[in-house]
Amino acid sequence: MHFIYILKCADNTLYTGYTNNLEQRVLAHNTLNTAAKYTKARRPVKLVYSEKFKTKSKAMKREWEIKGMRRNDKLKLIRPLKLI
Repeated sequence: MHFIYILKCADNTLYTGYTNNLEQRVLAHNTLNTAAKYTKARRPVKLVYSEKFKTKSKAMKREWEIKGMRRNDKLKLIRPLKLI
């Protein structure tokens, strides 16, 4: 499977990425030198959102869409409105 994910960094910024092993990648962002340069300087990070895809191309397309979103739109994606 292929995943896109959003991390919340220690400085309250959001990071969007792609992986084929979500658990391992989040661990890497928090502990390893293989983490993205952006997240290495903003540890710890917390997984706040993910989507699963059958193909890498669909996941990469969705990652591109999310990276193009404004912060408020990403926050709405993370915390959708709950109907009462």
